[in-house]
Amino acid sequence: MTALPEGQYAHTRDGHRMHFHSIGEGQPVLWLHGSGPGASGWSNFRANAEALAAHGYESILVDSIGYGLSDKPTDVPYGLGFMASCAADVMASLGHETYAVVGNSQGGAQAIRIALDHPERVSKLVLMAPGGLETRETYMECKGIRSMVRCIYGPEGITVEGMRKVFTKQVYDSSEVPEGVIERRTEIALTQPIHVFRTMQVDNQEDRLHEIGCPTLGLWGMDDVFCPPSGAEKLATRIPDCRVTLFNKCGHWVMVERAAVFDRLVADFLNHG
Repeated sequence: MTALPEGQYAHTRDGHRMHFHSIGEGQPVLWLHGSGPGASGWSNFRANAEALAAHGYESILVDSIGYGLSDKPTDVPYGLGFMASCAADVMASLGHETYAVVGNSQGGAQAIRIALDHPERVSKLVLMAPGGLETRETYMECKGIRSMVRCIYGPEGITVEGMRKVFTKQVYDSSEVPEGVIERRTEIALTQPIHVFRTMQVDNQEDRLHEIGCPTLGLWGMDDVFCPPSGAEKLATRIPDCRVTLFNKCGHWVMVERAAVFDRLVADFLNHG
């Protein structure tokens, strides 16, 4: 398998080219991945999207701006507003009236921002350990974030061994990391300008959660060392229409570590609310 097979492209209002894969047919579901080096929609969610296709949904696996095969401009800061607006432009360009939006980690923060800024486009929201619910200082104290920073800014730059150390913290059981994913993501990470990571900023959106008007499903591993599980309570108590499921012995990747349960929960939520 290549590091990332080429799919389709859409364009933002500013002319940036956004890469995505489409899996299945039916109601559209937009998937937004996290900020780990080498991340892409395909590498994070392909298996889950294939499971959801059986329930009559089209999954649109977007590579965030600066990631995967999407453009990686070096003349703009990678703030949350910029990244979320690029994803929202993909939604507009594909022509569907509304989407269910699924986001993990930094992609979860993007999903929240899109639901706040474009509520007419988001029918339902699935948030897996989303970012943007704590102060920057809180995130920088997390073991997983510190490991990722060392991987990106270490003296040798991004290496397979550095990526391996990050991925052992992504999941509760390191054997859950799919075979070959570290090597493939390292290959993609080496194409990312350091500017992407240096200028990345995720706003704390916890005080705006009450503005989310669509039904929301939250999923969180209680052993997450990237996004503190305390955020689960914020989702449950501040979003007006929200259900949250917590998993013990589970880290940052619920969709991988609890794939079968995740797929059932998401399909049930999309089908029935």
